[in-house]
Amino acid sequence: MDYSPPSVVMWPFTRVLVNDNERHFDLAALYEALDGKRASLGMTWASVAREINAQFRDVLGHKPIAVSTIKGLKIKAIGEGDGILQMLLWLGRTPESFVLGANADPKLGQLRQLGTNQILRWDTRAIHRAIDAKRTAEGLSWADVARQIGGMGVNSGTLTRMSNGGRTAFPHVMRIVRWLGEPAANFTRASDR
Repeated sequence: MDYSPPSVVMWPFTRVLVNDNERHFDLAALYEALDGKRASLGMTWASVAREINAQFRDVLGHKPIAVSTIKGLKIKAIGEGDGILQMLLWLGRTPESFVLGANADPKLGQLRQLGTNQILRWDTRAIHRAIDAKRTAEGLSWADVARQIGGMGVNSGTLTRMSNGGRTAFPHVMRIVRWLGEPAANFTRASDR
């Protein structure tokens, strides 16, 4: 499958510091949206998991998303980032649509649909580069950036370790991309693993 990254889209708002609740990705609301679609289609949770996993079924060495992972969103404070991207794709929703106060315009920041031989993942190295560029331009330390972003799971170590690549989690990844002032989709990548 030929893949071309989307052009970078900036959110049409001026960044202002907002209280923590306004920047929080609502995992319980994601659960409610998944449950609502499940119920409207007359599906079991096992069927939902199969459909979500079918989106990336031909990815080498993929680990399927378990029913317990999906249902656990109702009560969890943290969710695995790449798995939640797959759930959002199944719903046809943007990450921003689950953040109070975010621009949820479906034309901005739409996640890329991929073939079954690829999976959408967070590009944590790209997130790190963007944070570092903004941090340097504003003369901030990593600790300053972590304080400005705020919230559970965000500290200077979390931010600097993103340079190594790897996984990230909700809700803190959304706090980070909101601080950057860009749609979450700008920091995703297609992967064949």
